[in-house]
Amino acid sequence: MSAAPLEVVVVERPREGVALVRINRPEARNALNGEVRQGLAGAFTDLARDPEVRAIVLTGNEEAFAAGADIKAMAEAGAVEMMLREAHRLWAPIAACPKPVIAAVNGYALGGGCELAMHADIIIAGEGAQFGQPEIRVGIMPGAGGTQRLTRAVGKFKAMMMLLTGKPISAREADAMGLVSSVVPDGEVLETALTLAETIAGMPPLAARQIKEVVLAGADAPLEAALMLERKAFQLLFDSEDQKEGMRAFIEKRRPAYQGR
Repeated sequence: MSAAPLEVVVVERPREGVALVRINRPEARNALNGEVRQGLAGAFTDLARDPEVRAIVLTGNEEAFAAGADIKAMAEAGAVEMMLREAHRLWAPIAACPKPVIAAVNGYALGGGCELAMHADIIIAGEGAQFGQPEIRVGIMPGAGGTQRLTRAVGKFKAMMMLLTGKPISAREADAMGLVSSVVPDGEVLETALTLAETIAGMPPLAARQIKEVVLAGADAPLEAALMLERKAFQLLFDSEDQKEGMRAFIEKRRPAYQGR
């Protein structure tokens, strides 16, 4: 009897309020084929709607977060075929996820894997992690945000170095550039990410949602417009039960119990 096929995307609930999304193609270093992309899109769509989930950790395994796209699946494709695949639609549920997303990166985060990590709000990297956009080495360029998110994260000159040479950088180099949030020993990456997610899950979810929305929406807006977005979101939170609970708990010197209302 043949073994049942592995789920290429696995969703777990390791802690209260926290979902763990794991890419599970170890034989291919978690390369992002169509099945993985569909699985990630479905998982993030469901988790975005789940009121029990307040923070999400996205990871691969010890060897690779995701070692790029599946080259075999696109090597002979034409331009019209690539357009009709509409792969960009499968990235949208991750990019639009209203809840905080933490990428826990061990090993390779290359090409589409690096782009996937950059969809997160926080990146925890192991000391042995490598980040890169090597698409130029196979005759193409990044197509899922690599030229845009990378440039916004590290600036034009660092981004151009990575994009035009295709050379990967170490976790420490990524940290110095501002591409990752924190670098920890390889064996502590997932635990660090889960503990951080648990901390965020304990915060008022409406405030977390508004913070993420304003940071992302305001990043490319003129400063005055971005400040207005911030001000309106700040004011809106004063109609939430969590704001009342948080401030009363502070005054009463007790732990707040946030309900997301």
